[in-house]
Amino acid sequence: MGLRIYNTLTRTKEEFVPLEPGKVKMYVCGPTVYADAHVGHAMAAIVFDMVRRYLMYQEYDVHYVTNFTDVDDKIIRRAQETGQDPIALANHYAEKYLRHLADLNVLPADEYPRVSQEIPHIIQFIQALIDKGFAYVVDGDVYFRVTRDEDYGKLSRRSLQEALSGTRIEEDARKENVADFALWKSAKPGEPAWDSPWGPGRPGWHIECSAMCLHHLGETIDIHGGGNDLIFPHHENEIAQSESLTGKPLARYWMHNGMLQLAGEKMSKSLGNLVTIDEFLSRRSADTLRMLIFSGHYRKPVVFNEETLDSAERSLARLRGGLRPARGNKTTGPEADALREACENARVQFIEAMDDDFNTSNGLAAIFELVRAINTAREAGVSGPFYDAAQRTLRELTGVLGLTLAGGVPASTTNGVEVRPFIELLVSVRNELRAQKQWDLADKIRDGLQELDVVLEDTPEGTTWRFRDE
Repeated sequence: MGLRIYNTLTRTKEEFVPLEPGKVKMYVCGPTVYADAHVGHAMAAIVFDMVRRYLMYQEYDVHYVTNFTDVDDKIIRRAQETGQDPIALANHYAEKYLRHLADLNVLPADEYPRVSQEIPHIIQFIQALIDKGFAYVVDGDVYFRVTRDEDYGKLSRRSLQEALSGTRIEEDARKENVADFALWKSAKPGEPAWDSPWGPGRPGWHIECSAMCLHHLGETIDIHGGGNDLIFPHHENEIAQSESLTGKPLARYWMHNGMLQLAGEKMSKSLGNLVTIDEFLSRRSADTLRMLIFSGHYRKPVVFNEETLDSAERSLARLRGGLRPARGNKTTGPEADALREACENARVQFIEAMDDDFNTSNGLAAIFELVRAINTAREAGVSGPFYDAAQRTLRELTGVLGLTLAGGVPASTTNGVEVRPFIELLVSVRNELRAQKQWDLADKIRDGLQELDVVLEDTPEGTTWRFRDE
């Protein structure tokens, strides 16, 4: 049947048909960089990294753009509080966020436009809206006329009156309509400002993404993504601006991820209930966060607490178990044939799940079935080409989800030092002691390693080891 995507605009799953065969233009709203990023930001980055990876897995050429908002009221307030230059402050947090994305195994975007570097395109966009009568100037400020957009509210399914009642609106008697929103804000003392036809000032939030999307991807794109908290007003206003200017749809498919929830509330700086990415990665692995998110559906909220994180780590340990080396020498026979069939079925079932609006939960179920088949074959003594192929398929499918299946940070390293070579040395020494029948010393090494969560398995083919959580 092919890939189907739930389109927020139509509230239905639709067959994915890109504008240009084999190519996908994709824009995802990035963070406003004024403080350390939290795991809520990471969720959006990880979700759309998964979407991008699956499209690439299906051999699409994906042009992926995500932005940094580095000119914003929040940034200015934080800079005033700390005595820093707003752009320098934003640049510091943007660069730190890029390092976090690498730590989270998020593929680099093709482009990371920043508002401060896109001002000429934003000014050009606003002037075109003014020329078409969709915007007006008041004392150096520029506002968008929402009443000129006949289908305003089509993404959020809100009427103009509902939008007014459900949103914090800036009271300004100079505006023609209380719902009109700012495209350009006139300069105030101590704030960053750029020259424009309407006087010095800076762009409003919503116009930034419209202008950057147009500049880097064109008038209509395939997929526009972001958190579901952006549906209104941000994405609604993006549609109003862009489609009023071009007369064309801004995006064919609108995708929105759910929120991470801590104590029943979405995670946000304003609520003060956030966990920074730094803090998370000091205690857990990037794979743990991905497993937590992908165990459910990307459009649904995700409960973030120690219990759900522990459950995610147990699931990761099951996946790692499928990567243990073979322990027999059967390369043919019914057990090997069963593994080959399980391998083929896993790939088919995984693709069927992901084609159903990126159903990672069912995709993981297919992967776990493959792991079960690998473990069964291993116990039966299967090795050779079929066993190797099954493990390659496990790597292939988990790779689509961005999982590395590396050992947890606490298990594989101590103070940043890789401990595996030392474990290998101890296992080798133990094997020599066993050969010399020095059982007490051999058992002492085994027991000491067990206390460090290293499990030894003695087989006729030799001794293997693994961390307890693998």
